[in-house]
Amino acid sequence: MATDAAEGPPRVLVISGSMGAGHDGAARGLIHQLRERAVGADFRDFLDALPRSYRQLLRAEHAFTIRHTPRVFDWMARSEERDSVVRRLTLRICRVARREVARWAAGGYGVVVTTFPLASQTLGMLRRDGALGVRAVCCLSDPAPTRLWLHPGIDLYLTVTQATVVEAAERYGVAMAVGGPLVAAAFREPVDKAAREALRTELGVPPGRRMVLLTGGALGIGNVMAGIAAVRQVPGTVAVVLCGRNDRLRRRAAAQRGVIALGWRDDVPRLMATADVLVHNAGGLSMTEALVAGLPAVSYEMLGGHGRENAATLARAGLAPWPRTPAELAEALERQASRGRVFLPPVPAGQETASVVEALARQGCTG
Repeated sequence: MATDAAEGPPRVLVISGSMGAGHDGAARGLIHQLRERAVGADFRDFLDALPRSYRQLLRAEHAFTIRHTPRVFDWMARSEERDSVVRRLTLRICRVARREVARWAAGGYGVVVTTFPLASQTLGMLRRDGALGVRAVCCLSDPAPTRLWLHPGIDLYLTVTQATVVEAAERYGVAMAVGGPLVAAAFREPVDKAAREALRTELGVPPGRRMVLLTGGALGIGNVMAGIAAVRQVPGTVAVVLCGRNDRLRRRAAAQRGVIALGWRDDVPRLMATADVLVHNAGGLSMTEALVAGLPAVSYEMLGGHGRENAATLARAGLAPWPRTPAELAEALERQASRGRVFLPPVPAGQETASVVEALARQGCTG
């Protein structure tokens, strides 16, 4: 299968999946880093490779189960770890997407990268069947490696931290490499004390109080209210809640005394530079952003499935404790806040995800 990648400027196809904002955020972070290196990069949404009925089913099932039947959501995630009806249905969906994904990839790209697990399955199928002649790279946007991310046809897996590398080897015998975080450079920028205090004043955080930033992701999902209630019990703290696009959550949170409820924000890097601790419930992009910002984090009231898996991985690696009760949360907040800023160790330039992808794109066709 021929490609023009070796004859002209390198080009990369990045495939995400519009189920939540984490996968898209990682994909766009990679595209930005590639374009800074003068590498052409195009974005595709995996769900666009599916018939409309499949797209509607996936989005409806995901939104309903994660919001209203978390035990079912958790059961479905665990079912993906074994040969089950759920896994067979998932793989059928991935097979349906093969033709369109292959058509996308035939546009002269030197490498195809995905940040979405279902797309990883489809790309692996295409590579295994010889229908994709360039390397397929999977960038895990979750700390926990799960079977849904893995396919023997994938050429390379890149992760944010060494913790994922270790677990992938121990649990699945799969080799991965640390490529570092795919987040905006703004999360690495320090905020001076005056700017920090000014933002706290703007938000209404009382002087001398510990600012705990709570997030339920872009959709404001999960039992965020339980996290708010637990934080409110901790003396000397104030809960600042990122409600994303969930206006109902924002109204409910704002009705709680002393709680600062925020809607969609474009200044999350500033908020993370200003906060003392992050409380998250999924472990995806927000957790990666906190790691880059050096913001100590705590996992609490985790979403089922990938959320609980991510929390377990983060806790085992010492990156974020996973308390189960309000009393344990209070202790974890104290410990994490006392640590101060703790940043991810830098990845050598040649091993960064964008550098690796650029090198693969320049190599082009692999046959």
